[in-house]
Amino acid sequence: MDVILKKDCEGLGKSMDVVTVKDGYARNFLLPRGIAELATEGNKRAVAESKKHSDKRDQKQIKVAKELARKIENVPCTIPVRVGEEDKLFGSVGTQDICDFLAKEGFAVERSAIELAEPIKSLGVYTIEIRLHREVAAMLKVWVVKDEKA
Repeated sequence: MDVILKKDCEGLGKSMDVVTVKDGYARNFLLPRGIAELATEGNKRAVAESKKHSDKRDQKQIKVAKELARKIENVPCTIPVRVGEEDKLFGSVGTQDICDFLAKEGFAVERSAIELAEPIKSLGVYTIEIRLHREVAAMLKVWVVKDEKA
């Protein structure tokens, strides 16, 4: 039986894909849970039209994300932190600190878009990836320096 997926389904396909599954799986699992709908000719045409619009919207989003990535990569990010003896940080620099810095510079970036494996706990220069779109990432250089005011 051919069905059109309404949601991404691991091991089966992405949203708006037409997939062939066994009749029982479709009738007893996919259709009652709203994961899929029958692949009639009308539904297939509607999905094709929807994919066209989705692709156009996606291309616009990618273009905007690439422009934003170019701007972010040109911003010098310097984060002053308090340090103790032997230049050891009090606390750490995390995604929220980077997000706050970018907000001050006028960039609206979600905290979850900043990919930081673990918080920064020492002075230095770090390159951090910021996922602006699933296909576009910006590489931000972050300088963690000693706060001279403290």
